[in-house]
Amino acid sequence: MLSLQTFGVLAYPNIDPVFLQIGPIALHWYGLAYVAGILCGWLYGRYLVANTRLWPNGVSPITKLQIDDMILYLVLGIVLGGRLGYVLFYNPQQYLADPLTVFSVWDGGMAFHGGLVGVVVALVLFCRQTKVPLYSLIDVVAASVPFGLFFGRLANFINSELWGSPSTVPWAMVFPTGGPEPRHPSQLYEAALEGVVLFLILLVATHAFKTLGRPRLTGGIFILCYGIFRSIVEAFWRIPDEQLGYLYGGWLTMGMLLSLPMILVGLWAIATAKPVAYAPKNSEDAGTKAEDTARP
Repeated sequence: MLSLQTFGVLAYPNIDPVFLQIGPIALHWYGLAYVAGILCGWLYGRYLVANTRLWPNGVSPITKLQIDDMILYLVLGIVLGGRLGYVLFYNPQQYLADPLTVFSVWDGGMAFHGGLVGVVVALVLFCRQTKVPLYSLIDVVAASVPFGLFFGRLANFINSELWGSPSTVPWAMVFPTGGPEPRHPSQLYEAALEGVVLFLILLVATHAFKTLGRPRLTGGIFILCYGIFRSIVEAFWRIPDEQLGYLYGGWLTMGMLLSLPMILVGLWAIATAKPVAYAPKNSEDAGTKAEDTARP
């Protein structure tokens, strides 16, 4: 249900966090955002591994079927890592007081940095079992992540959470949970930077500069840019979580602190990535590759 609240600034669209109620079952926009992000990322990942023009010698070391098999690992890594990251880094007191709320993921409370660690662990386990090259798979996943980031930040906006600092810009909004002052819609800034802009950067990297031919280069670009974008938003517009506040000097936030290692790892990955060319191990692999590429 959609209604408009006008406060003399840009109207905030007060959207019900539940988009569909079926008896006792409530479907939330937050959960739908995760489904949309994973679905779009999965389809884009299948496209990347099947597009032989993006890989040296026209050979991808990963098949569409392996992307399909990876999804369960990925989902578990996102959900478990994201939730545990939020519990440990952002709000441990609440969950110690009421441990059962750990499972209330539909109410929000997922940390990207925790989800990132969870996904990396999941990919390592998957690659150990399947012998898929780890860094190449990380590159494909990294190029697909902006879909999830975009939809996730839109869900933050719908939930009226993670809003920005008070502002007089024409597009400032009064959030139902943010007090009477108009504020930066920092969720939309992050959706634009971490979703749209980051996707375009990675698109140019993979398609124009063929970075998939240098394992961990695409992943390095992703985590470097994400760390920079997240730090910029938190430095200038986004208010830190109320239960944490600023960690130091009225400017350092938990998000910025957790993004610093990402920036360093990203720089290392970009600096050390080297070209590699994969070749089919045998004729059966070549046939599988050709058939996989031909699939829609």
